Amino acid sequence: MSGYAVVNPATGERLADYPTMSEGDVETALAAADGAYRGWLRSSTVAERAALVRRVAELHRERREELAAIIVREMGKPLSHALGEVDFAADITEYYADNAEKVTGDTPIDILGEGTAVIRRSPLGALLGIMPWNFPYYQVARFAAPNIVVGNAIVLKHAPQCPESAAAIEQMYRDAGFPEGVYVNVYASNEQAATMIADPRIAGVSVTGSERAGSAVASLAGQHLKKVALELGGSDPFIVLSTDDMDSVVAGAVEARMDNSGQSCNAPKRFIIIDSLYDEFLEKFTAAMVACTAGDPFAEESVIGPLSSLAAAERLDAQVSKAVEQGATLVAGGTRDGAFYEPTVLTGVTQDMDVYREELFGPAAAVYKVASEEEAVALANDTAFGLGSYVYTTDPEQAERIADAIEAGMVYVNCVLADSPELPFGGVKRSGTSREMGLLAADEFVNKKLIRIA
Repeated sequence: MSGYAVVNPATGERLADYPTMSEGDVETALAAADGAYRGWLRSSTVAERAALVRRVAELHRERREELAAIIVREMGKPLSHALGEVDFAADITEYYADNAEKVTGDTPIDILGEGTAVIRRSPLGALLGIMPWNFPYYQVARFAAPNIVVGNAIVLKHAPQCPESAAAIEQMYRDAGFPEGVYVNVYASNEQAATMIADPRIAGVSVTGSERAGSAVASLAGQHLKKVALELGGSDPFIVLSTDDMDSVVAGAVEARMDNSGQSCNAPKRFIIIDSLYDEFLEKFTAAMVACTAGDPFAEESVIGPLSSLAAAERLDAQVSKAVEQGATLVAGGTRDGAFYEPTVLTGVTQDMDVYREELFGPAAAVYKVASEEEAVALANDTAFGLGSYVYTTDPEQAERIADAIEAGMVYVNCVLADSPELPFGGVKRSGTSREMGLLAADEFVNKKLIRIA
């Protein structure tokens, strides 16, 4: 039985199996991508590539309902969230079509001597993308679109539970008019992915996923001197120091935590509240979390759906249970029903508990009380992760201080879910090494070639 399958986490029903590729298929995929890079991609103009990328964005919008339904079945995303993801993937793809000349253009250098110098960006070749299940379209869009615009070919290994959406994405690139090999979907095993990384026709690797996956791929890529981009986990802090509207703060906190049923790497997971506001925040936050409606992800009233799989729900359940065993207080939730997990709030988490260092990937949150700005920042930074962060304060100078002090790739002040195609996404520490989206994404896999003319 193939590892690539559509299993509806809401019902446990196995809907479809997709065969893992053969060794011959691996060679065919690599040859196609390398051929497209050395052929059409090298001879095409930026305008030609941008026009086809724009068509991919249009196809996302034309097939919006169909694409959304696929990922509801594959990983249980509530339908409204799935539709929003398709829309965002279209916006990201269109952004790179709109900005193609900007991301590929020369950068002049002011030189000390006579003559001229520029940095010219040129593609590296075929790239292997290894993508996760939690945002099947969005994750691919922010990797594939900028790299195809700059002239790289894409070989895409999606998560084993997302074979149908993986095929749908490849079909959109074909239907947009891209020649064979520009975008190649592969149902590859981990061993076959390792073979691809080692192959000289693969010029670089991008991984979005767990720390374990990122470490394994980075190690292998390093052995073969390949550029690797990593987007890994997060345990983002949500700091509240002052507010004129606690209800609005709580609404933002719950909306961000429950995005994608709590399965978002840059969702806030640790809520760090100044002592004078702690009781009010905890009471209102707990009530709002508990009020989130779980159910059939196709139903309009469902705020959250199941976790992506039974195994994912069991992992979260084990983390919460162990936290309680080690002394944390279960304020609400903590119950699993199949792949569904009840919205959960923990307090009393201390440094000696496992959950203090872990990422809670699901509808669970830990709430902490602090006595000062300095304590809040110290707690926020006391993690191996450094992806995103959120700060709520009515003091602009305090916001600037905290934004400077937080060890994270992104800081959002008085807002949540404010991602946008032009804003770079990425982290530091064990959260990753690269940036996606925005203009920075197109600089990850290019040769920044110096051309100096006397």
